[in-house]
Amino acid sequence: MNGKIAPSMMCADITKLKETLDIFERCSIDYLHIDVMDGCFVPNLQIGVDFIKQLRQHSNIPLDIHLMITAPEHKLDWFDIQEDEYVSVHYESTNHVQRVLTGIKQKGARTMLALNPATPLVNIEDCLPDVDAVLLMTVNPGYAGQQLVPQSLEKISRLRKLLDNTGYTNIEIEVDGNVSFENAKKMRQSGADIFVAGSSSVFRKDMTLDNAISELRINIV
Repeated sequence: MNGKIAPSMMCADITKLKETLDIFERCSIDYLHIDVMDGCFVPNLQIGVDFIKQLRQHSNIPLDIHLMITAPEHKLDWFDIQEDEYVSVHYESTNHVQRVLTGIKQKGARTMLALNPATPLVNIEDCLPDVDAVLLMTVNPGYAGQQLVPQSLEKISRLRKLLDNTGYTNIEIEVDGNVSFENAKKMRQSGADIFVAGSSSVFRKDMTLDNAISELRINIV
């Protein structure tokens, strides 16, 4: 199965949003990646609940909601989570990560557990029965345009090996951060399945959306 593309909507030109969504529909984009930031867990503010509702109204592409917020267990109801959407919660954002994952499941969505670059994989082992995917941050979260944390490629490989060796071959790996065409190819070879595409690939200034999507697909076969 080929890799899946989840464009980072924080990088989209808001003045061309409908045109962008139409292109994504035509190009069979798999997910729309939504970065929700609270200025506390990460040093930035991005994408509120009203914008998420509007995306659902204007596109049939499933959402991939990335909660970079403190105490997400108290805020799940804000987002009107839908069936078949991915919702990721950071391991580092709460003392009750399994409670949050259970809450996401109860809403019919798919669970994803996110890890910052310096968070060891051992921390997620007891959560694997509760997740459908793991999101590995390959930059420190908060801003687009950062450089890849070099050791993150090897971390992808170690996670894929951990999942396969423990019988969780169905759990997908999503990667987020400097997913350039070159890096995406390396990430795919390391075992990544879903690629959060931002300013270094799909939203590159020197390419059309159509051409950038096609180029990225070539590198994640």
